[in-house]
Amino acid sequence: MSKSSERGAADGGPEVIPDCKRCHKPLALCICDSVELIRNRTSLLILQHPQEQDRTLGTARLTALHFPDAVLKIGLSWPSLSKALGRPVHDPSRWAVLYLGSAKVDAFDTDRVIVAIDRKGEMEDNQRAILADIEGLVLLDGTWSQAKALWWRNAWMLKCQRIILGPRGPSRYGKLRKEPRRDGLATIEAAAMMLAGLENRPDIEATLLASFERMLAKYREVQATMPELAPLPKRRRDYRRRRA
Repeated sequence: MSKSSERGAADGGPEVIPDCKRCHKPLALCICDSVELIRNRTSLLILQHPQEQDRTLGTARLTALHFPDAVLKIGLSWPSLSKALGRPVHDPSRWAVLYLGSAKVDAFDTDRVIVAIDRKGEMEDNQRAILADIEGLVLLDGTWSQAKALWWRNAWMLKCQRIILGPRGPSRYGKLRKEPRRDGLATIEAAAMMLAGLENRPDIEATLLASFERMLAKYREVQATMPELAPLPKRRRDYRRRRA
């Protein structure tokens, strides 16, 4: 049961709202019947901070539902990429992680949506060859501080290729969720950009963003009549990153 669904019962208020067993969202926000399976070649691993399980506006689980080769794990640390993924990975360098730290290159200043960077934060040479060789993606899901905690707790990510994004527009969350950086995106938006760019398949981006739009439309539709579905407020102000 989601935290939002539990509130009514805990406060002696409205009747408990059941959750979808597949997407884990309150049934009033579920769009599982419209999720389209995408067959693609790039594996996807989403690591979600345990405190970042927003089941009303979150998109990590929705993203994973679109792909037969996607894994969503909730936790703080794993000893290796293979352990996190649940299967052997022979060459972690062929996996890319969406990098959160500072870089010496700004993707917005290039003509690229996806930029591979080295450990010094500089743009890699042979961008096309590097990106074409990527077989899997790692996304960190949480607020900025939570995602950075995941980065520092999992040293194996240093073996992965770092990439940054330069989205050409703001997140579709709009006023529903403020982003402190112009590259702040929902997890589903980041996955859409990376997978579509790496595989040269705009249909992947179109499908994922359509799902995101339906989810947001559903939320806006019910939020006025079901305020109990609103995300719980944070104890303190925090910078938000990709929410799952």
